[in-house]
Amino acid sequence: MQRRRTFALWIAILAVAAASIAAYVRSHQNRASAAADPPQPIPVIAATVERRDMPIVLTGLGTVTPFNTATVRSQVTGLITSVDFQEGQFVKKGDLLAQIDPRTYQAQLDQAEAALAHDEAHLKNAEVNLQRYTGLAKQDSIAVQEVDNQRAAVDELQAQIKSDEAAIENAKAELSYTSLVAPFDGATGFRLLDVGNIIHPPTTQTTGAQDALVVITQLQPISVIFSLATQSLPEVQAAIAKGPLQAIAFSQDGKSKLDEGKLLVVNNQADPGSGAIQLKAQFPNEKRLLWPGAFVNVELILSTEKDGLTIPLNAVQQGSEGPVAYVVGSDRKIAIRPVSIRESLNGEALIDKGLEAGETVVVRGQYRLLPGSLVTLADPSRPEAVPNPTTAGAGMLP
Repeated sequence: MQRRRTFALWIAILAVAAASIAAYVRSHQNRASAAADPPQPIPVIAATVERRDMPIVLTGLGTVTPFNTATVRSQVTGLITSVDFQEGQFVKKGDLLAQIDPRTYQAQLDQAEAALAHDEAHLKNAEVNLQRYTGLAKQDSIAVQEVDNQRAAVDELQAQIKSDEAAIENAKAELSYTSLVAPFDGATGFRLLDVGNIIHPPTTQTTGAQDALVVITQLQPISVIFSLATQSLPEVQAAIAKGPLQAIAFSQDGKSKLDEGKLLVVNNQADPGSGAIQLKAQFPNEKRLLWPGAFVNVELILSTEKDGLTIPLNAVQQGSEGPVAYVVGSDRKIAIRPVSIRESLNGEALIDKGLEAGETVVVRGQYRLLPGSLVTLADPSRPEAVPNPTTAGAGMLP
């Protein structure tokens, strides 16, 4: 019985040993097979280093500012009988905005014209008498004093007529003020007074909205006031010396181009607190995309680099010692190369050194690459085929 147990134990030990030896052999074979298999290429999206003209720009945040803004007020008191514009309407210079009851001011004009006619009739009579008196004085029929008195009467009536003519001009002006017109081309805002309201001229005591009809803002052309660091001033002045500078306005997020214009002026002093200097650019604003008070980004073009080496900006990664690019060799293997960037604009980078025209650089999928990694070029129209990292620091070289 004891011998059977011993024999069964040895059988079990031998079975375990055989199983271990078989597992070891299979593991060794698997490792050998894996070592023999070539590495799988990593899919990436790449672009070619190109030569093309690249603008050298300075970018600043600015505010859209109209050249002219006017609050339309009346210069006479009267009842508003009609409002002849719609809120938000674009009006031309001289367009009628509202009509004030003109009857009182028309009556004043009629009265002034009647006074002129009256005094002109008296003047004619006085001039006839002066001629008659002058003839009688030559015949010694009347005293010279009578002639002098009549001449004074004529002079007085002539002065009165000048006063009447001035009164007529004043009455005409006041009558014209009953028509409120647009002072320049622009867009109207909210209507502040309606038909039936009495409008008054503004005074030092009352200059609020109760005296105003509407605010008009000029939109075409329009300006943008933006800021740049004072360190950029020498570059700007040197560029201005060579000719007018182009300015381009973009939306605040930098994605939409709004308009192209030109630099008008650099302010004559910098802000010592912020270390910035203000500049003003003018834009035609034909599509009216620049709206007063809105924040925009302004790109001021200082010059253009001819035939510069350019690559997509996302082809540049930050390495431990500065910017680098992942270059795809003819053997589809990766080389990590340091690069020097002179300018970046609208998703493009201008390269000073580190690359040559015609080379291929990786623009998506760098985070999985090491020097010597084998890659395959994916279709650029299908970026989803090459995942991007979501963790901070992905794409950074160790």
